[in-house]
Amino acid sequence: MSTEWLIKNAELVNEGRRFHADLRVKDGRIETIAGDLDARPGEQVIDASGLWLLPGMIDDQVHFREPGLTHKADTWHESRACAAGGITSFMEMPNTRPPALDRDTLEAKYTRAAETSAVNYAYYMGASNDNLEAIRALDPKAAPGVKVFMGASTGNMLVDNPETLDGIFRDCPTPIITHCEDTPMIDALHAKAREKYGDDIPAWEHPLIRSREACIKSTRLAISLAQKHGTRLHVLHISTADELALFQPGPIVHQDGSRKRITAETCVHFLHFDDRDYERLGFLIKCNPAIKTSADREAIIKALAEGRIDVLATDHAPHLLEEKAQKYDNAPSGLPLVQFALQAALQRVFEGKLTLERAVESVTHAPATLFDVEHRGYLREGYAADLVLVDPNKPHTVTRAEVLSKCGWSPFEGETFHSSIHSTFVNGQRVWDGSKVDESVRGQRLTFAR
Repeated sequence: MSTEWLIKNAELVNEGRRFHADLRVKDGRIETIAGDLDARPGEQVIDASGLWLLPGMIDDQVHFREPGLTHKADTWHESRACAAGGITSFMEMPNTRPPALDRDTLEAKYTRAAETSAVNYAYYMGASNDNLEAIRALDPKAAPGVKVFMGASTGNMLVDNPETLDGIFRDCPTPIITHCEDTPMIDALHAKAREKYGDDIPAWEHPLIRSREACIKSTRLAISLAQKHGTRLHVLHISTADELALFQPGPIVHQDGSRKRITAETCVHFLHFDDRDYERLGFLIKCNPAIKTSADREAIIKALAEGRIDVLATDHAPHLLEEKAQKYDNAPSGLPLVQFALQAALQRVFEGKLTLERAVESVTHAPATLFDVEHRGYLREGYAADLVLVDPNKPHTVTRAEVLSKCGWSPFEGETFHSSIHSTFVNGQRVWDGSKVDESVRGQRLTFAR
């Protein structure tokens, strides 16, 4: 397969700039960015007039369900959905079966991805009440970070032992990423809802059960532990306006070269949906933390625009439609998102609520910087040619028939986005041509400059 391409006449969006140039790809890398490049023998040429050329999205929060839950998702299907959506690298969560709580289980996931993933990949190690020694022994180059489920009361992936939690924040050799919700508070509100509704708890009750107070309490705990130990902390999927004051606006890297030690992330569905959508979509948009009010949504978009929230990701978490069709207690939380995430994010650009430059920073540059990803996430000569061409003038209406995720559905069905994904390149190979995935392409393991 050719990895020699010349992309001409594109509008490049990179590091806060928009400019017209040509970009040459050779041997999987960006060789040259300049004006008026002439094609060489053997190069494939794309006339990208009218298209945006972006570094490929790095989604640092996905659940691909492999191993153990592959009836609803797997790396093969989800990575191809990534490719169709302009996502060229993913970082996958440890709560599989078995969970990735030790080196051997972690490395087994990498081995499987090398065989099946159409895009680049990395895997988090998980934290539990009894794997502190495995965390201490973790090679910082082996994983982007360690995932901690904060403030929960039961389960092996839910760290509720204060001494263990303190030890993890003190000794973890990588960034810590956290899911912040306080389970005892949630359990109490759930019990009250069951008293009121019995087995028929409505979908719109979900953000009241998984309340904003539960988010705030847990986020404050994570930040206090990080401040105590000087931990590099990244708080995932911010869903409330109330949490935003806990984070500082501005760039990740300051002018003096120092970096934020505590960063925040939100997800595309918190920018796109609000609690009015429960009536229409029901448990299809049930997720943890919950989608909340329109006021929360607008505040989160504003915080993303000003850099108070640093990263925009998906928390892609597929479930089958028959699972989602169950009553509240049995309908699982999570949405399939990767295939249309970039287009959903760009909707905020077309609405005038985000600049295109800031959107690109939040989905590509920021995760690359925060996790020390080597030679990816930017349009720079010598960097891996992980690229996406976006057509901003070709509307796209989402249909169920085009969904590539194994679960076979999308919460965006019937919605029309302003833009379309024209092409996606992974390490210089075109994996998506606007209509189909090249099944021969395989991504690479992400490496970390630590």
